[in-house]
Amino acid sequence: MTITIVADVFGKDNNGTAITARRLIENLKERGYTVRVVSPYESDEEGFYTVPVRNFFIFNHYIASNGVELAKPDRKILREAITGADVVHIMLPFKLGIAACKIAHEMNIPVTAGFHVQPENFSSHVFLKNAKLFNRYLYARFRHKLYRSVPHVHCPSEFIAGQLRGHKYTSKLHVISNGVSPIFVKAPAVRPAGYEGKFLILNTGRFVREKRQDILIRAVALSKHRDDIQIMLAGYGPEEKYLARLARRKGITLDKRAYKPGELPAVVNYCDLYVHPAEIEIEGIAVLEAITCGLVPVINDSPRSAAGSFALDERSKFDGTPEDLAKKIDYWIEHPDERKAASERYVEYSERFCITKCIDMMEKMFAEAAAGKEKTAQEV
Repeated sequence: MTITIVADVFGKDNNGTAITARRLIENLKERGYTVRVVSPYESDEEGFYTVPVRNFFIFNHYIASNGVELAKPDRKILREAITGADVVHIMLPFKLGIAACKIAHEMNIPVTAGFHVQPENFSSHVFLKNAKLFNRYLYARFRHKLYRSVPHVHCPSEFIAGQLRGHKYTSKLHVISNGVSPIFVKAPAVRPAGYEGKFLILNTGRFVREKRQDILIRAVALSKHRDDIQIMLAGYGPEEKYLARLARRKGITLDKRAYKPGELPAVVNYCDLYVHPAEIEIEGIAVLEAITCGLVPVINDSPRSAAGSFALDERSKFDGTPEDLAKKIDYWIEHPDERKAASERYVEYSERFCITKCIDMMEKMFAEAAAGKEKTAQEV
């Protein structure tokens, strides 16, 4: 089977969608599929088709600081990449994916798509994340522009599938985790010099408003054990300076680094607790990577996040406030034996999110789409 993957965001493993796309492509190739990739990423690898980057003029720097490059459609390149494919899979509902969908339909080639961006991921950047009307408009726009024409949609969590059903999406929704790479495994790791005796709290993710690393900093400032805690932030983004200023004001030290993907498993393994304060999350793959390595999580139980579903009990949830998070952090610091037992439970639980099992399910979705060329989203 030949599968064409259309991905606005690809090449830099600095955000969830790019990492998801790369893992999907690599795993499909390992299974013998012919995979073509359309993106702004320049590569000499066989099967890669490079399209131009869209110009947002004065906003280019801000968009780049989020680790994102959005593509400008090129119909000639898209037709070349799609011709002869058995399935076209679109990662994002932007101009490149919309154009690819139209061309695939013109050529009678089946289309599937992933839902990897919540409207709030965009609206939070324009200070409208709590504007219900605006977010409903974005759900409707995504549906109208792309998803109503796609019979099979990949949803990384039951949470986002529920959101799509509630916003009148009529496609068949396939709930499939993005999966955890096999490089994440519980293993001994040596922590950096100078951190001996410190309780290391890790957070992984871009420094953007909806990820709410500020809640973690405020919580540590309220902790009874604040002097023994070191916050480890793995990532980068436009909120980096704000987080640094907040930490200085609260008297909290941060270790902020943009780790390479291959470096992150060791970091996870030498930390003591994982905190996920994000308010908006389609899945929360960073939580899955942490628990796969046996790191006990404390997760924001936000109604706009799927990540809270990974908490095995109330000790691993907080209500979104720094005060409650501080209590949960103190609990895990003061109960090391319970943390050790919970670690073993999380490792066992995480086995269901192994990338191999998730690719098995993606294969089934592609095969189902390829077998039903005549169907439209409205008919599913």
